[in-house]
This record gives sequence, structure tokens and C-alpha cells, in this order.
Amino acid sequence: MPLIITSLDDSIGTIMFNHPATRNSLSSALLEELIEAFQAFARSKVRAVVLRAEPGVKVWSSGLHIEELPVSGRDPLSYNDPLEQALREIQHSPAPVIAMVEGSVWGGACDLSFTCDIAIGCPSASFAITPAKIGVPYNSSGIMHFMNVVGPRIAREMFFTAQPIGADRALQVGILNHLVPTEELEPHTYDLARQIARNSPLAISVIKEQLRLLSNSHPLSPETFERIQGLRRSAYDSADYQEGKNAFFAKRRPVFTGK
Repeated sequence: MPLIITSLDDSIGTIMFNHPATRNSLSSALLEELIEAFQAFARSKVRAVVLRAEPGVKVWSSGLHIEELPVSGRDPLSYNDPLEQALREIQHSPAPVIAMVEGSVWGGACDLSFTCDIAIGCPSASFAITPAKIGVPYNSSGIMHFMNVVGPRIAREMFFTAQPIGADRALQVGILNHLVPTEELEPHTYDLARQIARNSPLAISVIKEQLRLLSNSHPLSPETFERIQGLRRSAYDSADYQEGKNAFFAKRRPVFTGK
């Protein structure tokens, strides 16, 4: 059974999560299928891509598959991690990617939706970035995704509290481009995709790449980069990181000591 379902209609590609047993968690297997789908759509020269879940879901995606987090001492979000590769596929996709969000979005899936070019949601949509709940030090590129979308203050609140932001506030702070009634979510999303598809694909792909380059134009000195890596290493080498994973599997509240 495929973990995602793809379709192509009138130059618009659709990628739909298809693993309700794990609430569409971002396992390495699902992410590999997602990467392959984006690469296939690029070869087919689609003009827009819609990333969505099945209609009526309560959870759009539950985020990273916790069981696949590495043991203490290894970076849980390295450059070659499947999630990082999937995020880069979205960023480098020549076609704009629209996140069609129904239900809650958790952890790494929140980053996935933020990396999409446009996001449209309905009243059940909510967004929570939760690494602090399990002691995971998020990576710099991921934090930059949040800062580019919501700015540093809202990014701090989301990372520090790990609490969901509901649909109304998500629209207010810029997470969502549009908030529409549930019954209008699909037609509204695909109407926008068709508007995009009618425009010049070359101009759009060039503009998208310009936006990507400009949003990433924050060079770090080698010393700053090494300091960031050292700070993150102190977290994923810690007892708190192991405690977060243990508590998740035991279905209990973690007891963090800051060590």
C-alpha cells in the first residue's frame, strides 16, 4: 500500500498522504515516496502541486516518526536526513507547492507546511512545532523557515511553548494565506492552483528561485556555524534528549533536568 497517492490533472499535480495508521507520520519510507513524487512532477513539468491529506482527517500529519530518531550522540536532523531532503525538494520544485491543510499539523510536518509556497486551511487546521517536548535541538535551516514565515517573535513562541496555533491566529500571523470553510477548502485550493497554472511557468520558476535565494541570504561566519553546531550537539548528547524519547514511548510526561 503506497504511503502517498499522486495524481496529475491539467498540469496540476496532487500528493496526498495515505498512512492513517500513523496519522501520516513522516517516516523515512513516506518521505522517500514524497521525494520521488516531486521529482516525477518536475520531469512532467507540472505547473502547480497540491500537498494534502485525505478529506475529513483530524491530523494532517503527526510529524517525524519518533521511533526513527537516532540514539543520543547523533544529529537527529542532519543535512542528509529524509525530512531535510524532502524540504529541499519542495524548495527546489520549479512549480509552486500549495499546502492544503485540514486538521492539525505537528512537529516536522509543521516545517513541511511552512516550506510550501502557499498554505490554505480550514477551521480545523492548527500548527505546532514540538521538538522542545522531546528534547530535540532543531536545526538552523528549519528555524529559518519559521522566521521567514512568521518572524522571530512568533517563531520563539512556537518553539518555546510547543503549543498549537489555531486556524484564526494562523491566518493572522501569516502561516495561512487563506482560511476558508471546510466545504470550500478543496475547490478554493484547486482554483488557486489553476490560476497559477495559467501563468508563465518559466517566469514563476525564476521568481520562486529568486525568493528562495533572497530568503536564505543570511551568511554565517565559520565561527558562528561551529558555535551553533556545538550548541545543538550539547542537546542531542544530553540526558534530556534520551528522556524525551523514553517518555514518548512510555506515554508519560517527560521530566527534564537540563542536563
